[in-house]
Amino acid sequence: MSLTSVLRHGATAAAILVSLGVAGPAMAQDAPASPVIAIVNGDPITEADLQLAAQDLSDALEQLPPEQRMSGLINGIIDIRLMARAAEAAGLDKDAEAQRRIGFVRDRALRAEYLRVNVFDAITDEKIQEIYDAEVAAFVPEEEIRASHILVETEAEAVALIEKLDGGADFAQLAKDNSIDLGSGASGGDLDFFGRGRMIPPFEEAAFALDPGSYTKTPVQTDFGWHIILAVDQRMSSPPAMEDLGPELREAAARDLFLAALEKLRAGAEIEIVQPEGEPAEEADGDAEADGDAPAAPQ
Repeated sequence: MSLTSVLRHGATAAAILVSLGVAGPAMAQDAPASPVIAIVNGDPITEADLQLAAQDLSDALEQLPPEQRMSGLINGIIDIRLMARAAEAAGLDKDAEAQRRIGFVRDRALRAEYLRVNVFDAITDEKIQEIYDAEVAAFVPEEEIRASHILVETEAEAVALIEKLDGGADFAQLAKDNSIDLGSGASGGDLDFFGRGRMIPPFEEAAFALDPGSYTKTPVQTDFGWHIILAVDQRMSSPPAMEDLGPELREAAARDLFLAALEKLRAGAEIEIVQPEGEPAEEADGDAEADGDAPAAPQ
């Protein structure tokens, strides 16, 4: 589809963006390296503008069919530009309330830029690797076992199954045929590896008392019923792989940098909160910011 066709047929998608009450972002000025996508009254809309708007309008764009998203984005920017210039021509940007709203949007944009420069750009792959290496160095291996179980409702059923095991029956097949734990039963009772503290105490105590290849000779009772437990293997735990832990480390690093930056800024600021009459006093210690508004690290 040509750009002209996109612009001609994108009115419906653009109307959806506007009807959703989406506020237009402050568009980036034309950069030499960014191709021009459209021109509105001599004012260029660039590919960089599309990228910026796509982030701001992501929720609205997801409500459009995929084939309409590009046209909706382009026409949404055009509509925003036209309305913004019309508002300026009418002097609406001079209104005190409008200036407060514009100032708030500007502050939020600058906050995002501050976080990008001082938080996210500081989280390099090398920094994450350094944090991961420190975590691995501090890791203390713990005993883990791999176990299977058969869960039944009564002690008599469990005793009968143990007798079958004593007679040479296959544990996995008995689990598939008899276990009321349908999740593990379908895989022969397999519970994979687990460490201490993962299972309820009676089950854990019995499982860790077994040698690999042995099973409980008497049923183990828990709140779920009666178990026959087979110890399959044992090992010492190892630290998670970098690929598994990387996103978690990145988020933790972002939060630490965010809180450090916020603490430094607040320490150097004079802050006075004037409470409305009748409102309980609150301390401006940044707790609300720290608990609720720490930035999520980019993936």
